Parts: sequence; structure tokens; C-alpha cells
Amino acid sequence: MSLTEQAIVRIRKLIRDGALPPGARLPPEQQLAVELGLSRNLLREAVRSLVTTRVLEVRRGDGTYVTSLKPELLLEGVGLAVEMMRGDDLLEIAEVRRLFEPVATGLAATRITAEQLTVVERHLDAMIAAQDDVEALNHHDDAFHRAVFEATGNNALCALLDGIAGQTLRARVWRGLVEGNVAGRTVAEHTAIYQALAHGDAPLAQAAALMHVSTTETWLRENLGSSPADSASGPQEEDRTNDE
Repeated sequence: MSLTEQAIVRIRKLIRDGALPPGARLPPEQQLAVELGLSRNLLREAVRSLVTTRVLEVRRGDGTYVTSLKPELLLEGVGLAVEMMRGDDLLEIAEVRRLFEPVATGLAATRITAEQLTVVERHLDAMIAAQDDVEALNHHDDAFHRAVFEATGNNALCALLDGIAGQTLRARVWRGLVEGNVAGRTVAEHTAIYQALAHGDAPLAQAAALMHVSTTETWLRENLGSSPADSASGPQEEDRTNDE
């Protein structure tokens, strides 16, 4: 490991061992550098890296603190990382999503509350009303899935899926713009998921989600490899909107 990586490991060990618990303020820079046997410059580099990964946060005029270390915070990096992927890497992410999202949707069917189901239904109704408005449709599509993920009650799973699903959002809006009747098919697939959730039917919810996710994965496999120019001008340049 480089010296910076070694410094990062030492700070992470303090956090992992409980010497610096979530919310704790780091000792003054000079004191911490002495305790860890590091130069102050090396310590600063390590701290900057850990701030980037949301392990630490700098509060101006107050010092550097350990974050809450909650899954939704630490796993933000998943979405940032997959944003850089393209081509075959994007297809691998779609495959990972197919493995996780249907199972999560089935889990949500066993845990979703009446209030959470109402939120899902509200976004479904908005999708139905927005079939001629790609931007609004995509917004509520994304919110629909986020509401389903949240219904699992598993923050780590929710954060992970949010990051993974976010990678294909640009591809989805591209698909919505170039294919006919995508909105109608998408609404039908979401309706099937909602109905399974409403009935608390986990196997049906999982099957409906699998069909839904597989539709996008199939399209990606058929279109992403068409040409380098297409891949660059399509999924990579659209913003965070979707049709799924």
C-alpha cells in the first residue's frame, strides 16, 4: 500500500475499533498525526480521502467528525461509481439489478405498510397521467421504485439498489424517446408490481419485478453494443430520468 493508503487504514481502524465512534470529533491534527505516526501532510491526504467516501465530514470552524456511518450515506459511492461505467460494465450492472431487485420487491410485499402502499400508488397514478410527458413519467417511475425499496425496511438494501438502478436511468429515457409505446408497457409492468404489493403476494411481486427488470436488460443487450457512437450519445449523456 502507498503511505496514504496506510494512513487511511489506521484511521479506519480507530473508527472500526470504536476509538472514534459515529459522530465523534477527531483529535487536533497535530495530536492525531503523532498518535498515528504520520506526517501532517499525509494525515490531511488520508482525511480528504475519507471525506470523499463519506466516512468523515469537515465542519468549517469546528473540526473533522466521523459521520453517522449509516448505510445510505456510505453506499452513496455505489451510485457515483456506476455512473462512470458504460458498455459491458453497464450490462453487468443490469444483471446485478436483476439478481437483487425482484427479491427486494418480494420482501417489500411482506413488509409494506398501508401508508407506504399509498405512496407507491400515488406515483403509479402519476405515471398513468404522464404517459405523454417523458420527464414527468420518468420522475415518478424513479420515485415508484424508491418507495418500493424503502418498504423493505432494509436501509442497506435500499441504498444499494438505489445506486444500482440509477446507472440505467439514462438508458431508460433514451429508450423512451426512440421506441414506440414504451410508456404504455412500462405503466402495465408497474401496475402488475403494485397489485402484487397490494395483495401482499411476495412470489407474484418478485415475478412481476423480474419481468420488469428483464425487459430493460434485454433492451440494453440489444442496443448498447450497436455502435460506440450510439452508446456515447445515448445512455451516457441523458440526465437522471427514466422510463422504468
